[in-house]
Amino acid sequence: MTDAVAVSFYEEVGGHATFDKLVTEFYKGVAADPVLTAMYPEEDLGPAADRLRLFLEQYWGGPTTYSETRGHPRLRMRHVPYKVNPDARDRWLAHMRAAVDALGLSPMHEATLWDYFERSAHALVNTFEE
Repeated sequence: MTDAVAVSFYEEVGGHATFDKLVTEFYKGVAADPVLTAMYPEEDLGPAADRLRLFLEQYWGGPTTYSETRGHPRLRMRHVPYKVNPDARDRWLAHMRAAVDALGLSPMHEATLWDYFERSAHALVNTFEE
């Protein structure tokens, strides 16, 4: 029998500080992108950044604050009011790519995180209209 303790992806990549940096870098790109900023009901992107950070931290094994404060993520349902077409998806991915690159993660952690973002972005496309 071993005394090994499972370590979450969240902990492996640096916890809160890493996800805070990821989201901060991501929203720097979003703030300068008129297609994506048009999807945010709030002029201040801070609350959206907080929600994304809380969601990602929970998804990757960190605190469960997202579900405690907002309930089930229901990602597709939460994005239905917005026109998420391939252009919006590709813009989102470009900003997230820059944010992931800014983290300087190990190749394994970077690939794991990026795979999730690519799959999620494709799954959230809800229209092919321009």
